[in-house]
Parts: sequence; structure tokens; C-alpha cells
Amino acid sequence: MSTPSDKREVLLVVHPDRDATRGAARDVAKRLASAGIWLRVTDDEVLSLIAGGDEDVPCTVVAPVDRPAEGVELVLVLGGDGTLLRAAELARPAGVPVLGVNLGRVGFLTEADSDALHDTVDRVVEGSYRIEERMTVDVTVTLHGQVVARTWALNEASVEKSTRERILDALIEVDGRPVSSFGCDGVLCSTPTGSTAYAFSAGGPVVWPDVEALLVVPSNAHAMFSRPLVVSRASVITVQVDPYGSPAVLTCDGLRHVELDRGARVEVVAGKTPVLLARLWDGPFTDRLVQKFSLPVKSWRERHDRLGRSTEGPDHLS
Repeated sequence: MSTPSDKREVLLVVHPDRDATRGAARDVAKRLASAGIWLRVTDDEVLSLIAGGDEDVPCTVVAPVDRPAEGVELVLVLGGDGTLLRAAELARPAGVPVLGVNLGRVGFLTEADSDALHDTVDRVVEGSYRIEERMTVDVTVTLHGQVVARTWALNEASVEKSTRERILDALIEVDGRPVSSFGCDGVLCSTPTGSTAYAFSAGGPVVWPDVEALLVVPSNAHAMFSRPLVVSRASVITVQVDPYGSPAVLTCDGLRHVELDRGARVEVVAGKTPVLLARLWDGPFTDRLVQKFSLPVKSWRERHDRLGRSTEGPDHLS
């Protein structure tokens, strides 16, 4: 079925856990259809998930396999950050914004939680959202001077040991100059967006999304100097796998994988093509950080007061 040229169209990407997303997906389909917006999906399974044998749910358009986001105005995501990263893979080549509704846990990249689903759909219908560019990284893998792979990432490109019992021996270079070499579990090259993801778990700093920088975060390094590095957007980061060590694997956003032979070099630079995120609510990144991580923003004394305990001095603490 083709979409009339005068119709608006949204691509829906849902978490593969069908039970958790069935109700939300069908609700979105009905609400968008009632507003005259066509819904595009990526495969017949999602189509049957939405319809579920209910004739009241409108028939949706199955997108072309090669560029499923081409021509839509928005990619709407129902799931967590992993689902949004999959959607970004579809949206980025088409230059289409991604809007996420969190049906998972933290959902740092998503814009709204499940209890705001109806309000989110209303904002989509009204076109009431702003678009924010997020920096990506372009990644090139070479071996003996020959390019063997090219890929990209929104969050991070991670060079890791390929088996649990091995150690990755890596040499890190910045702008063609060696910085340090050590044995480790891995080395993460992250964007500011990715600083609250895998890099955060590995001990990296939180970087505000509008900071033009790249991160290098070693994971479980066996070295005296293995601190996270924050370098310029214009820098070139290289991670070389020791030619006499063990092979490794490159993973980008947990989605794209490249096996790395001994001696392989992974070059990471700021990406030429950003990912566009649709934002519904105004407010600083600071508030998002506090809300997503449930950070305490009251002093110890204020929190103590809320428990009804005296803070007048040591004599009152017994």
C-alpha cells in the first residue's frame, strides 16, 4: 500500500519484547490515525503487533527495507535507549529526527516516560517539538595500512578483548602521538551523549551534550596512568591492538561489531553526520541528569531535618 503524497507519515520502532509494547503500540497507531497521520513500520511482525486482529486499528505501511525512514517526518520509538539506538541507525541516513518514549529502565536518550505517552503523541500531531543535533563518531579500522571496515556510533566505539580470559593490550594515540599503552578489558571512545552510557559505567566523566569534545575511557586498565581523557572535537583518536597480543572486537553502540586481528588500528573522529533528536520539553541537561539518576540535591543537613532529627549540635545526636 502506498501513502498519499499529502499525508503525514511517522516510522514506529518498538522494543522487541512484544508483550511489553503491544498496548502502547496499538494506542499510538489509533491516536495517530485519528489525526490523519500514517504509521510506517519496518516489518510484518510489528504490523501484526499493532493490528492484533482488531479491524479498528488502521492498516499500516510496511517501509522499504533499504531506507525505511526515507520520507517520514519523525521516527517514534517505544522502548529504552537500546531501542532508540536501533532507531537512530534507521533515521540518521535519512536526516530524520528520533523521538523516544521510555518503556525500559533509565532511558537517558528517550524524551518521555510511558505515563506521558498520550501527551507525547499529541505533541507529535501538533508538530510541537524542537530538533537537537547530537554529535556522532566515524570509525575506521585498518590492518597493515589497508582499510578493512568503516562504521559509526552515537554513544561510543568500544575496543574490547574478544574472550573473557584474555587481556587486551592496547596503545592509545591522540593526533598521531602515543599517549599510553596498557593491558585492559577495553578502551571506549565516546561522544558527550555516550558519556552517560557505557563510558559512565567504566568510570568516565559526565559531559554535557553541547560540549564539543570526545572521550577516551579505559576499562579496567592494568596501569598507573589510565585516567579518562577529554580531547578536542578536532582530535583523532587511535586505539591499536598489540601485534603480539590477542585479537579484539570493535563494538559501536552495542549494535555493530567488527572482529579485530592483532595489529589492527581503530581510528575515531567526530562524525560528519549527526543524529537528530526530537525534544518536547525545555529545560537544562542538569535537570535531566538529576531526574534520570535520582541524584540527591538536598544537603545532608536538610535531608536529616526531614527525618525529624535535630541538627543543633553533637549533644543532640545521641
